[in-house]
Amino acid sequence: MQYELRSMFEGISTEGDGETRVTVKCRKETVITMLSFLKKTGFDHLALISCVDRINNNELELVYILSSYGGDAAMQKLNILVKTRIPRENPQFYTATEIFRNASPYERELHELFGIFFRGHPGLTPLFLEREYDIPPFRKDFDTRKYVKDVFDQIPFVDDKKGRT
Repeated sequence: MQYELRSMFEGISTEGDGETRVTVKCRKETVITMLSFLKKTGFDHLALISCVDRINNNELELVYILSSYGGDAAMQKLNILVKTRIPRENPQFYTATEIFRNASPYERELHELFGIFFRGHPGLTPLFLEREYDIPPFRKDFDTRKYVKDVFDQIPFVDDKKGRT
């Protein structure tokens, strides 16, 4: 699988044992084509889209994890991780919802928690959070202590209700 991918796609690197995991690192312009190709070759299950904040490199790394429902036994044991990096400043990427319909909630989550805008996504509405944040809360430079102090120090104490009936 690794040799086939390297011969078909320019500028990618692969690593892994080839039996249980293959990691494909590629340019952001290649990811959607790579995902489409992998789906057509039998990796028809998008298990997860995740993100790693590479704050020291000023980048966010997107990780797509694919597996196969069908195919032979060897193919069913193999997970393929497709990785790419995008800038932290104004992070934008292309939606994978045209290839994998179940990409939608993952992209909504990454939009909300890391601030990534997925171009072409049908609706990047919030899944979890109730308020807006200056810095998305899963980024490494989000100051949790400052957030807790700013939000929860504003909540007044409830008087002790002893003696009240």
